[in-house]
Amino acid sequence: MSAERRAVYGDGGWNAWRRSHARAFADARQRLRQAPLASLVTVLVLAFALLLPLLMALGLSNALRFAGTLEAAREVSVFLTPDASPQTAAALADAWRSRADVAAVQVRTPEQGLAEFKQMSDLAGALDLLDANPLPFVLVVSPSGAPADLAKALQAESGVDSVQFDAAWRERLDAWLAFGARAVFVLAMLLGVAAVLVVGNTVRLDLAARRDEIALLQQLGADDADVRRPLLYLGLVYGVLAGAAALLGVIVVGVALSAPLDALVRTYAGGFSLSGPSPAAVALALFASALLGWLGARVAAGHYLRTSRPIGL
Repeated sequence: MSAERRAVYGDGGWNAWRRSHARAFADARQRLRQAPLASLVTVLVLAFALLLPLLMALGLSNALRFAGTLEAAREVSVFLTPDASPQTAAALADAWRSRADVAAVQVRTPEQGLAEFKQMSDLAGALDLLDANPLPFVLVVSPSGAPADLAKALQAESGVDSVQFDAAWRERLDAWLAFGARAVFVLAMLLGVAAVLVVGNTVRLDLAARRDEIALLQQLGADDADVRRPLLYLGLVYGVLAGAAALLGVIVVGVALSAPLDALVRTYAGGFSLSGPSPAAVALALFASALLGWLGARVAAGHYLRTSRPIGL
């Protein structure tokens, strides 16, 4: 360590490392205060770059939760013949539970079906006038494999009157959700690169404005880490502020859209409600935004130090 560097930065050790980082963080804050408008614009540009993937990821998360409430769409409803006895229904259920492509079988009696129909229908009074229950036994089969193949196999079973299976739309929904997950990932990568470029360009302009100051520090013995450290903290601060602003934007958009979205999804699943980002998701978003800011500053500072080293160093 040169005498000039010891005079400016002190000896090595934990205390010197702590003072160096404290000084770098203070320098980063000072740079933000010196150009508040430019700093605000940079933060807002980063925030908008982060806002879109955050909104898409949150929408995808709610869509996956919503799809989970519609799992009954995969179930195969098997209607037995009207003359099927309770023993026949129980025997078929036991036989099908042993199949490799069946996860579970639930037996619904005619009495249970009539009670459910009365609850869902406005004709409950008229149904009470019936002399006998016209509904058959129904076996609700949860498939462990492809529902369409299972439905065809059960239709051919003895004692089966008809099979109800209409989950083609669920398969299309699963395909759209898989596409949405991939689209969110690709968009997040692209906008992440954009965030790195924004921070890198901001740091590059700051370096160009402080070229003489940095050259003087290098002449006094500052190494690359000493020059780079305040810039890395500046990138971190940009990233954290942009992440916080993007999360605030998610809240604002969520409040603006919550009422119509709640009304829409409840028409499909009454027990479903939209949810915002979890604490873990908030922490991950802030960490990712801070990392992007740090990376942008690291790339710009590294390029500057490689191409602008004073003569003699």
